[in-house]
Amino acid sequence: MSYTKKEILETIRMTELEHFDVRTVTMGINLLDCGHEDPVEVGRRVSEKLTRLASKLPSTVEEIAERIGIRVANKRLAITPVALISTRPTPDAYVTIARAVDRAAEEMGFDFVGGYSALVHAGMTKADEALISSIPETLSSTERLCSSVNAGSSRTGLNMDAILKVVHAIKETAYRTRDRGSIGCAKFVVFANAVEDNPFMAGAFHGTGLEECVVHVGVSGPGVVCQAIKRAGTCDLRELSSVVKSTSFKLMRVGELVGRDVAEKLDVPFGVVDLSLAPTPELGDSVGEVLEAMGLQRTGACGTTAALALLTDAMKKGGVMGASQVGGLSGAFIPVSEDANMITAVREGALSLEKMEAMTSVCSVGLDMVAVPGDTPESTLAGFIADELAIGVINHKTTAVRVIPAYGAGVGDTVSFGGLLGEAPVMELKNLSCEKFVGRGGRIPPPITSLKN
Repeated sequence: MSYTKKEILETIRMTELEHFDVRTVTMGINLLDCGHEDPVEVGRRVSEKLTRLASKLPSTVEEIAERIGIRVANKRLAITPVALISTRPTPDAYVTIARAVDRAAEEMGFDFVGGYSALVHAGMTKADEALISSIPETLSSTERLCSSVNAGSSRTGLNMDAILKVVHAIKETAYRTRDRGSIGCAKFVVFANAVEDNPFMAGAFHGTGLEECVVHVGVSGPGVVCQAIKRAGTCDLRELSSVVKSTSFKLMRVGELVGRDVAEKLDVPFGVVDLSLAPTPELGDSVGEVLEAMGLQRTGACGTTAALALLTDAMKKGGVMGASQVGGLSGAFIPVSEDANMITAVREGALSLEKMEAMTSVCSVGLDMVAVPGDTPESTLAGFIADELAIGVINHKTTAVRVIPAYGAGVGDTVSFGGLLGEAPVMELKNLSCEKFVGRGGRIPPPITSLKN
């Protein structure tokens, strides 16, 4: 891939002035061959394989980033869902494996590891149940490991039994990490229609249908898109979409360049580029600011969902043309704690959870990095999660919930996590019971797609 002088100058401007970065280079590694009866041996095998395949990635990424003048914010690993690799499915066994993975990641210089995961959209095995039960201990005793559970899909419906177990784990994790704003919950997400090639955390895992080892790239750039919209001035919505598409294409080209260089240096296959507008707490790096540049007085105003739909669709269309293979989630993230503009909108009362739920019907993922009162009942959290996942199941799209029931905090308080995770204002959940509904358990059937045989 070659660049013109104009493209190089544009990339320099985007990097230096508009907060553009390659958010993550993520290596996915298959660990199915690491199973063993002894969890200590599993941990040893996993550590050995991760070190053998991934140890050179952090330094390689830094070298390439310095050479081409692009910031790479994170180096990450995605592994096979851990519930699939242990032959002794007990919570203690999984915690042992988790700590081994976390140590290996720290020694190699990775920022996060995704894949402490279970896929339970059609039911739970004993291994799945054991892993979910181990989540509080794991997330409170490791630093880099992230966890996810896929509890629904458009083909199988929504597993309420799994959601109820997950909610119990979330509440316990919040308690165990209460001295740090319940930060353990920020490393856990529950999905519907999870994808196998997602480079972003906390939901990344290496799908069983992928290569043995593969490099994915996640590109961000809300600031770049925001400035492009501002430069476009007064134009109609179709022209505005074209501006976003053109900008998305340029961002994707950079991601493709970085990903292919890293994969070639490491002699592993190159996977996908995920172009997701992922904000940070830094001013000027906000999806909310993009929406306001489009013409909204404040994120949460009437028209917010329509503006987000235009933005997400245009990002996907432009991105598809800029890379050999687009994957992951690709679109726009709306994590409250990681977006300075959205934090302000919540504090001003412009943005509510109900409005955010409507926005998730058209964005990349779902209700992300949302803090709620720590005393929220488990049944209410289960209904909250089920509502969001149902949007994904019915609409055949990925949706997710990363919720933090902040222990000891109430509506209007703020919980701080630091770094990319930022700080979250505690938002109000309706104090109306859904206990009898979610308590029925079982599965909500999948949506019908055809009346033909």
